[in-house]
Parts: sequence; C-alpha cells; structure tokens
Amino acid sequence: MTQRNIIAILRGIKPEEALPIADVLVDAGITTIEVPLNSPEPLKSIEAMAKAYAVKAQIGAGTVLTPGDVIAVKNAGGQLIVSPDCNPEVIKATKSHGMASYPGVMTPTECFAALRAGADGLKFFPGSLIGPEGLKAVRAVLPKETQTYAVGGASPDNFATWIAAGVTGFGIGSALYKPGYSASDVAERAKAIVDAYDAATN
Repeated sequence: MTQRNIIAILRGIKPEEALPIADVLVDAGITTIEVPLNSPEPLKSIEAMAKAYAVKAQIGAGTVLTPGDVIAVKNAGGQLIVSPDCNPEVIKATKSHGMASYPGVMTPTECFAALRAGADGLKFFPGSLIGPEGLKAVRAVLPKETQTYAVGGASPDNFATWIAAGVTGFGIGSALYKPGYSASDVAERAKAIVDAYDAATN
C-alpha cells in the first residue's frame, strides 16, 4: 500500500464510531490516525483501532499534553503522539516508550527545541497562521530531512502550494471528520483528500 503522509485527526469521535471510521480511512489509503484526547473516551477508541489495525495502520493520540498522557496512550496500544505544543518532557517520554513524536511548533526556536528533544517530525500549527511562505522561511534553516506537517489550514485546495513550500505531510481534521459524520461521509471526504494528495505529490 502507498504510504501517504496524511494524519487523520478524529476530534470528537466516540468509541462506537472508531472502527467503522477507521475502516473507511484505511480503505481510502489513509493509514495514520490520531484521536485527540479531548474526544469522548479517547483511549477506548485508540485501543479498538490499535487492535484492529496493528499491522495496517499507525494509531495514536492528539492533544497530548503530559508525560502521563503518553503512558496512557501507550497502554491503550497507541504508537503515535501528536501535541499542539512543543513540550520536551512529552517528546522525551514518547521516545522512551518507543512511540512516534509529532509536537506542535510555530517558530524556529520551537522547531529546534523539538528536534533536540527527539521529535520524529514537526506539526506546524495552526498552519493558517504560518502559511506556506512562513513554512518556507523556517524550512530554510531546518535539517533537510526534517518531516514537516501542516495542520489547520491545509486542504485539498492548497496541498500543492504547501508542498512547493517544503511541507512533507498534512494533518486533516474537520475537512475529513466532524462529530455527526457517518462512515460514508468520511469515506467520500477521504477519497477526495487522497486523490488531491496523490495529484499534488506525483
């Protein structure tokens, strides 16, 4: 299966929706999924998806703010920790438990603090504030191999612009899932996002 650098952000998902939504995402070709910890019973959703997709997908949590949260996600079977901020303690805890770390950053100072702490990639959030031009400027000073994800402000309409600026991936939230969306709604949106990503990266 093609590995696409798209993280599905399922903010507000309920445990009973987790598997039907994960099914359509994986079928569409989106194999990295985060459940923000401010969702209803997030660890139950993470555990269900991690068990069902242990091999096919990388499942984890978003809005992770403390080292304690990292341990809870690890115990639920999660492999991925995404945060809205750059907290070196969270990054170090994530890496010490063998998980992937994607902290939120905006400035060069935060970017380098995250990389020094061991982050696997950087989540530029909110992407709408930084914009492709801002990312391009920061990208010029980052190590060439740095993974950069635009989150909040990236959509199929502007994937190509972000990629031209040096982004390597995207986190997609409300354009993909909002509470109340059915699995078929998400399937339709996931297909459009994957098609746009493939067109922008080929």
